[in-house]
Amino acid sequence: MTNKLITSRLPTQERQGEIVAAALRLAESNSPAAITTTELAEAVGLSQGALFKHFPNKEAVWLAAMQWLVDNLMQTLTQAAQAADSPGAALRQVFEAHVAFVSRHPGVPRLIFHVLQQPGLPDLKSLAREMMQQYRTLVRQLLHQAIARGDIAADLNLDAAATMFLGQLQGLVMQSLMTGQSATMLRQAPAVFELFQRALRQQP
Repeated sequence: MTNKLITSRLPTQERQGEIVAAALRLAESNSPAAITTTELAEAVGLSQGALFKHFPNKEAVWLAAMQWLVDNLMQTLTQAAQAADSPGAALRQVFEAHVAFVSRHPGVPRLIFHVLQQPGLPDLKSLAREMMQQYRTLVRQLLHQAIARGDIAADLNLDAAATMFLGQLQGLVMQSLMTGQSATMLRQAPAVFELFQRALRQQP
């Protein structure tokens, strides 16, 4: 009888990518802390021993998943901003691209919350901080460009505006995670961004 765990050999990098993708899929319905290496191995058709040939432990899998998130989310958001014809349009496209990204990868928020809630995990927390710093820098740059164009008030508090932008996204994602309704998040995103945009236009 054929062993179900026997699979074709793949290059290490490709196999690691499969394991990371499987980890994020499993995180769609369970906390990363509760996902076992046995479940990860089964998800990609490997024995537990074969899994450890690619990652020394479960934390290494989540570290690779976080690195994937940093790289792919920031690339997605940067491309969305670059495709816009104005800073204001870029902010909208970044906002909507983020919502769409989470909708495609619902395991991502659970990974972030896992990192924030667990004690220790310095490498994971460092990557999460790096992503947040890159994200805030992107939003601040777009806001600064909008000020230079005269689209929003020159005395805008950039830090507060960036926090508001990210906070609205986090609220949408949290509600989606709690309800399991990513479609609702997609529907609400344009209206939520419109409120943010109106706030920027308010005169003191």
